[in-house]
Amino acid sequence: MHTIRLTLAQALLKFLDNQYVEIDGKEIKFVKGVMGIFGHGNVTGIGQALEQDKDGLPFIQGKNEQGMVHAAAAFAKQKNRLQIFACTTSIGPGALNMVTAAATATVNRIPVLLLPGDIFASRQPDPVLQQIEIPGDYTISANDAFRPVSKYWDRISRPEQLMTAAVNAMRVLTDPVETGAVTLCLPQDVQVEAYDYPASFFRKRIHLIERRELTDSTKARALELILRKEKPLLVVGGGVHYSLATQDVIAFAEALQIPVVETQAGKSAVPWDHPLNLGAIGVTGSLAANRVAKEADLIIGVGTRFSDFTTASKYAFQHEEVEFLAINVSPLDAIKLDATAVLADAKKALNSLQAELTQKEYKSSYEDAQIQALRKEWEEEVDRLYSEERSEGLPQTRVLGEINRALGEGDVIVCAAGSLPGDLHRLWRSKLPRTYHMEYGFSCMGYEVAGALGIKLANPEQEVYALVGDGSFVMLHSELLTSIQEGQKINVLLFDNHGFQCIHNLQRENGSEGFGNEFRKRSAETGRLNGDFLSIDFAAYAGALGVKTYRASTLSELQEALKAVKKEKGSTLIDIKVLPGTNTHGYESWWQVGVAEVSTSEKVQRAYAEMQSKIDQVKGRM
Repeated sequence: MHTIRLTLAQALLKFLDNQYVEIDGKEIKFVKGVMGIFGHGNVTGIGQALEQDKDGLPFIQGKNEQGMVHAAAAFAKQKNRLQIFACTTSIGPGALNMVTAAATATVNRIPVLLLPGDIFASRQPDPVLQQIEIPGDYTISANDAFRPVSKYWDRISRPEQLMTAAVNAMRVLTDPVETGAVTLCLPQDVQVEAYDYPASFFRKRIHLIERRELTDSTKARALELILRKEKPLLVVGGGVHYSLATQDVIAFAEALQIPVVETQAGKSAVPWDHPLNLGAIGVTGSLAANRVAKEADLIIGVGTRFSDFTTASKYAFQHEEVEFLAINVSPLDAIKLDATAVLADAKKALNSLQAELTQKEYKSSYEDAQIQALRKEWEEEVDRLYSEERSEGLPQTRVLGEINRALGEGDVIVCAAGSLPGDLHRLWRSKLPRTYHMEYGFSCMGYEVAGALGIKLANPEQEVYALVGDGSFVMLHSELLTSIQEGQKINVLLFDNHGFQCIHNLQRENGSEGFGNEFRKRSAETGRLNGDFLSIDFAAYAGALGVKTYRASTLSELQEALKAVKKEKGSTLIDIKVLPGTNTHGYESWWQVGVAEVSTSEKVQRAYAEMQSKIDQVKGRM
């Protein structure tokens, strides 16, 4: 048997460099490269292997471990999960910084490969720098924190174990159902240990991503359900993108005259101005979508996991005889809301069902005039918000309108947390698929700037804009520097509204006067953080990194800045001062949150009573 003698780290990189996926006959190299930050736990192992292999996987230097994993996840999402980056860190704090981003990837079902360094497998020099010592179990290290947020976790304590671990890692990373964060813990002594690996381990491997067919029995059940319903509603989720089924979902809706609504992950699958598109659904939904959802007697979910924001905490769908049909490759998602499960690829299922239903001449009972009236009413509301003027400053919705008008159809926006996701879900007008990139499974603050870098790496020919609040920006913006280092232009549109205003709004909506969420100085009189607003010059902040910056506190300044950033060759930032509390609010929707049952505040008492009345309405719903 022909063997090749390599260290574990060298062997791992050689293996990763020979992994491919195939879908619909198209072959794609799966691992694009490695992002990393070096420390004593990986610099002489993975670091040495990357340095030595000059023609292998390219290396991108991260600036924050969480940030680089967010960038890797955004890259994979933008590539429809058909290509990934691996991420390497040292042990201890470097590794643990990736845990939040690992959870973000897993919740969103995005493949990322994490390669944290680990303590010595030999234990000879224990305890080593950054080692956590658990007296009752000495096998535990910081990397055990990855277990609950990884879809596959392994610790490679002998170099030959790599062969099993690497193949299993690829099994999960390329699985449309089980994908998410994969963590291979690499003890620093084992990383540099040599082994005679069989040459066959490094052969080119092509992982086939097969489209699950719709079975006859499942098709019969789905057809029976649809045929006895008059007002179905099509809920488009992220799985439509991953299945490359955006045109198929449009064809299905058109053939059967079924109105379409979009989740955060599904948005941009259908052009905003399509006659059947009623826009966003749920807590952050449009008036048109939420009104039709209440009347629908069948909800057809395609590639959605039916989160509480999509279902408005199970309040959105109110027809007495409403039933659910879930087209999904994941059994976990397909059974939610007690749905009739259609375990199949979205493209395959939609095409198969459309053919049968067309043959049976099925059409929904919606009147076109009703759908168009709802669309017109909502378009007028968006136009109003996009044109709103305030003498005291810039409303957030007006700023979004100016940005939406200024950007090209092929430009990509990315967002994740704060009040912006709600406004964007409701108001943003997307024309092309994958131009709306929202991380809202975990709604992780700090994803935005890092995510923009990942998207730019995935689509270098497109302009990428990170829409981010000041709270999220302060929390994590390290990969802005990486974008400069790599020559990958990203544009940061920073909405400065003096703090965590989204949660501030939620507080006040539920009886609070507002506490601990705005960026204010501590008051000498009250001893609390309710003094003057902090004055922060974010343009100067970013400019120190080498970013081309602009400031906008008026409409004309914003318009000029948006024109200017398009001409820049490198990364940019516009520091936009917006009025706090000028985001959109619920349109006949509801979200269940915990409200204090006992309070000295009458406002909180009323909020609790109102919350309980809504909870009573959804009790018993699966």
